[in-house]
Amino acid sequence: MQKLAIQGGNRLNGEVRISGAKNAALPILCASLLTGDTLQLGNVPDLNDVATMRKLLQQMGVAITVNGGEVSLSAANIDKLEAPYDMVKTMRAAILVLGPLVARFGEARVSLPGGCAIGSRPVDLHIKGLQAMGAEIHIEHGYIHAQAKRLKGARICFDLVSVTGTENLMMAAALADGVTVLENAAREPEVVDLANCLRSMGAQIAGDGSDTITITGVDKLHGGSHRIMPDRIESGTFLVAAAATGGDIILRDARADILDNVLEKLQETGAVIKTTTDTIRLQMNQRPKAVNVRTAPYPAFPTDMQAQFMAMNCIAEGSAMVVETIFENRFMHVQELRRLGAQIDVEGNTAVIKGCAQLEGATIMATDLRASACLVIAGLVAQGETVVDRIYHLDRGYEHIEAKLSALGAQIRRVK
Repeated sequence: MQKLAIQGGNRLNGEVRISGAKNAALPILCASLLTGDTLQLGNVPDLNDVATMRKLLQQMGVAITVNGGEVSLSAANIDKLEAPYDMVKTMRAAILVLGPLVARFGEARVSLPGGCAIGSRPVDLHIKGLQAMGAEIHIEHGYIHAQAKRLKGARICFDLVSVTGTENLMMAAALADGVTVLENAAREPEVVDLANCLRSMGAQIAGDGSDTITITGVDKLHGGSHRIMPDRIESGTFLVAAAATGGDIILRDARADILDNVLEKLQETGAVIKTTTDTIRLQMNQRPKAVNVRTAPYPAFPTDMQAQFMAMNCIAEGSAMVVETIFENRFMHVQELRRLGAQIDVEGNTAVIKGCAQLEGATIMATDLRASACLVIAGLVAQGETVVDRIYHLDRGYEHIEAKLSALGAQIRRVK
């Protein structure tokens, strides 16, 4: 099993290019199932989750060609309407094939998902939405089996804000008969990116980016071309790493307009931030000041940045409170940070971090994707060597992170 060995104490300096967004690429790859024509995608990141999704689509009969970040998909000859457990167990996003398959082919059989063990993320919102659109759904032997001659437009109000739920039903509604209105919909930029891709394929969608999305179904979608948006979580991760190490970095191919809450929090730490339409520069000339964080659905502070800010707060000046409102098990990185000397107390969904002047290197273990990034940041500021084990989590969502960090001056290497 591979690990990352990090020699802490180096400031991050230089420029880094931000990759395409994992959380936009995965549903957009699934959108290829909605048409028999070719979907051309650009800026697709080289990630394990993306490779898993491609493999799943290929098992169904999607013809895929890959040339770097350029990916071409043709679902003209689908011969299998199933997402098996061995594919879905490592990546919850595989549930996103459910809506497109039922919408275009009238049937789907999808395993109940796996993925990061960070809390309950039920698929009942997907199921209830498809049932409201006329699908008959049975759950048997660990599989969701859905059938519908043609989905019908419906008014669907989500009990909870769900990004994948919004995406799945938006794709399903694109080919439904009539108008579908999604209320209490997710407002995330990745949802907007999917909507932009679907519009390039002929879908009629309005209201994406707000909590009410209206989709007027069409009889058929055609091929399209779309460039995946920059990854805002990768952007935030590198900015936090630079702030924690007292660095000066420039992000290329990044978007500041989808990172408002994160950038405001970084400015509270004492960082100086300058932005253009596609760059973000962060300069930190002091020890960071501790900042309180409370996660909530977009446009509030993202749960996917909580762990990274906790790592920075561990060496910040003062104390900070981190409140996690999205996932109940998203503090599993705390015990690993304590192994480095961090002072953290947890009660329920709240962690109180007392900043200390220095962390000390140790062997630690990643428990999920964003916890992995948190531990890497902690290793960058710790004294001596930190070894991060189980980094397969990291490879699910960060493209060549050790190469990018090395180019910024970090002493980090991948070891077996």
